[in-house]
Amino acid sequence: MKEAPSRAVADPSAVADYKRVLQEVLENRPAGTRLRLAEALGKNRSFISQITNPGYSVPIPAAHLERIFEICHFLASEKAKFMDAYVRAHPHRAPGNSGQSRWREIVLRVPDLRDPARNKQLDEFMKEMLQRVLRLMGGK
Repeated sequence: MKEAPSRAVADPSAVADYKRVLQEVLENRPAGTRLRLAEALGKNRSFISQITNPGYSVPIPAAHLERIFEICHFLASEKAKFMDAYVRAHPHRAPGNSGQSRWREIVLRVPDLRDPARNKQLDEFMKEMLQRVLRLMGGK
């Protein structure tokens, strides 16, 4: 009799763990972050409530992770804690465990507009423009 290949077993409590991390991150971000996240994911606010509430078993789709990290401005430690729980919860769906594309970061030099609000607008415009280009190319 053939033995089934060894597969990592998901930890059901890990879904609640990674949702708690996301919930904590959002609590420490400016007002409106949940709405921006919903808009960026193309979802309604109730979806954000479901994916941030440890009481709901609705998992966060792996395809949304990079966008969530970006919009919520996860610190490296927060991202590591989140991903540890995510991999425990979804060992076969976690990014890096499939053929998903990898990302790299580049740095652009742009003029200082000498106005923090205008500088922030320019930064956000550049990020949004790149995200749109990538979506057109079939990326994330």
